[in-house]
This record gives sequence, structure tokens and C-alpha cells, in this order.
Amino acid sequence: MGWWERMKISKVLVIVMLMAVTVEVSMGKHKKRDSAETTSSEANYNYCLSWRMAVESNNMRGWRTIPTQCWRYIQSYMVGGQYTRDISLIVDQIYAYLDDSVSPLADGFDAWVFDVDDTCLSNLFYYQAKRFGCDPYNPTEFRLWALKGESPAIPAVLQLFNKLTLTGFKVMLITGRDEETLFDATFDNLTQEGFIGYERLIMRSPEYRGQGAMMFKSEMRKQLIEQGYRIWGNVGDQWSDLQGNFTGDRTFKLPNPMYFVP
Repeated sequence: MGWWERMKISKVLVIVMLMAVTVEVSMGKHKKRDSAETTSSEANYNYCLSWRMAVESNNMRGWRTIPTQCWRYIQSYMVGGQYTRDISLIVDQIYAYLDDSVSPLADGFDAWVFDVDDTCLSNLFYYQAKRFGCDPYNPTEFRLWALKGESPAIPAVLQLFNKLTLTGFKVMLITGRDEETLFDATFDNLTQEGFIGYERLIMRSPEYRGQGAMMFKSEMRKQLIEQGYRIWGNVGDQWSDLQGNFTGDRTFKLPNPMYFVP
């Protein structure tokens, strides 16, 4: 083999070696980038998980919107099945409480209290358009949504409601919705979704307009107690549904990471 042929072979080997080094360096860069992206994604997921836990434990208060980076996380939680499983677990705890501790008397004054929005009726379709709580709450837009009367029942809560009414409990629905503008739409929506047989639908009358949810609902429960009712259970998706006075023998908090009602 002549010197010219040997030189050509050497040049080819050098080129092949350079290509191999280039590919290796490129793959290393991709691996580092992929690893960084994975680490960032995991950190974001962990943060949003911790944020939701802080919300549900009432350690996070007064917030107006969910963190922007948690939009997809909350979306996945709400529509991916975990939200439904969490509600089912809580309702199972209510059934256990009923079986172990509570039996209504014949006098008709054993009561349960339920919130309406995202307790009996789901506003998930509305909040999908609001990026699951990333967009600030707009009372005018929500009123227009509520007037449509298209909120579906939360199935596990509807089953619980039916069990309570059939067992003899008086179910009181207490909601901060405005009575003057939303009573008919709310009543029709509840009826359409199967909430039939409750004792009262108590809404915010003009004299309580502007009052915080906790104070308003405490006052409504106080009036029930003064009328002789015994509140055995209180179910809501907001801590303001369950705090204050005359809360009942047991309270049960349903998950809701999309908004906060003071």
C-alpha cells in the first residue's frame, strides 16, 4: 500500500473519530438537558402538591388565585381521578360515622347541613375556563354561570344526601349565593340533579349581603339550633363552611384547590 493510500485512510479515521466525539458530546448535552428538565418538572410537581396540602389543611389562607405554575397540576388533580377518589374516601368516613354514632329520633329535629357550590353541585366546567383557578374570581361571570343552572351533581354527595333523607334526617342546604337573583336557578338546578327532599334551601338574603361566609353560615346554623334542630354533621368544600359557631357534632371538608372563600 502506497503512502498516498495510507494518508487517505488516516484522514478517514480522523474524521470518523471526530464524528464520534461530536455525537458523544451532543448526547451528553441532551442527557444533561433532559435531566435538568426532569428535575425541574419534579420540583414543580412537589411544590404544587405541597401547596394543595397547605390549602386543604387551612394553613394557606386568603389566597386569590392558584400559582400559575400549578395550573396543569390542579387540572390533573381535578379531572384525572384523584379528586373523585378523595371525595369518595371522605364520604365513606361519613357513612362510618353514621353507622357508629348517629341514629335520628322520631321528633324530626336531627339535621345535617350541606354547602351547595362544589359540595352538592360541581362548578368544574366553569373553572375549566378559568384555568382551574389561575384567573381571579369574577362575581359577575360566576352569577351568569349559576343562572344557567347547569352545574352537575357530585355523585358521591348525592348518594349521601339520599341516604340521609331516606333515613329521616332533615338536610339543610346553606349557600352564600344571593337569594334575590339566584334562588330560582339554584332550586331548579338542585331539583334537576336529584337533590329532592331536603328540608330547607337557605340563601343569602339582602340583610346578610357583604357579610363573610363564616359569619353568615354561623348565623344560619344558630337560627336552626334556636328552632330546636340538632346538627349532627356539616359538609362543605370551604373552611368557612365549617368554622365559626354551631358547626355541628362533626364537620367534613371536601377538597377544593381552585378557590378560597373567606
